[in-house]
Amino acid sequence: MHIILHQPEIPANTGNIGRTCVATGTDLHLIEPLGFLLSEKQLKRAGMDYWERLSLSRYINFDEFKTLHPQARIWMATTKAKRLYTEASYSPDDYIMFGKESAGIPEEILVDYEETCIRIPMEPSIRSLNLSNSVSIILYEALRQQDFSHMQRGGELHRLHWKNEGSL
Repeated sequence: MHIILHQPEIPANTGNIGRTCVATGTDLHLIEPLGFLLSEKQLKRAGMDYWERLSLSRYINFDEFKTLHPQARIWMATTKAKRLYTEASYSPDDYIMFGKESAGIPEEILVDYEETCIRIPMEPSIRSLNLSNSVSIILYEALRQQDFSHMQRGGELHRLHWKNEGSL
């Protein structure tokens, strides 16, 4: 899977998203301009020590991204979409794009992707969810549809053992 952030503005959000990408084996693509420097302390703090393990690519603009990935199927996460994110069928090589915190993905881009625009349902009085939360919600649905194929599914306690080990 691939996550695209189009002109992200808040370093802590991008750091959190980077950490989620590392945890899920997902590539992160950043489209400039960024509202921060990649060396900012907030970005590193949110991404913790995982940031160095992140598969990260940067692009001058969306046109450069499209030139370098001409066959990419891009799901556009937007509050303007008609289709819910749970109604999409995701493939392992798909891209999910999110816009900047203050404005989302520009409508000039959205109009070319009407069939792949998706939204997270929410109360009508709410403008949007936090960007890093939105990425997690949609990314994990896409990974669930793929049965979390490359991810660890079970866990161990650190000091003790589960009482009903093997009963699940």
